[in-house]
Amino acid sequence: TAGYERTLARAAELMQGMSSVLEIGCGTGTTALRLAATVPHILATDIAPEMITIAREKAAAQGCTTVDFKVMAPKDVAAPEGGFDAILAFNVLHLLRDDVATLAHLRKLLKPGGLLISKTPCIRDLNLAIRLAIPVMRRIGLAPHLQVQDAAALEAKIAAAGFTITE
Repeated sequence: TAGYERTLARAAELMQGMSSVLEIGCGTGTTALRLAATVPHILATDIAPEMITIAREKAAAQGCTTVDFKVMAPKDVAAPEGGFDAILAFNVLHLLRDDVATLAHLRKLLKPGGLLISKTPCIRDLNLAIRLAIPVMRRIGLAPHLQVQDAAALEAKIAAAGFTITE
């Protein structure tokens, strides 16, 4: 919980003065709804219709009208005129089957100087017990497809997509 709160605070700080933000892999909308007061508009997307249904219900219950939840894969997102100021990708890049193509597409969606704000687990950097458990969990249907990479590999993919890593 403390780590998530720090992540939200840092994202809100980075998004000050921005007007248009995209979140990919928004799940049930918790992050977008928590950051909704930071910017005038967030397009929050996820490939799971059930997640988006829950996110919309949460937004309605909170009276939030500045977040637009859509069922959509990252590759299907089109940039608004001028592009997005920021793209949020929390706990999702390791789940993508083609993270290289997705990162390249996300880069095209950003305004010049726009930010990709991400926090992504790097499976190869996790402890051995977790690394050994994941393939077993995948075989029995308890874990999704995961990119097994370390931080250096992920950073190389991000840089190859045209991003400059600042933090």
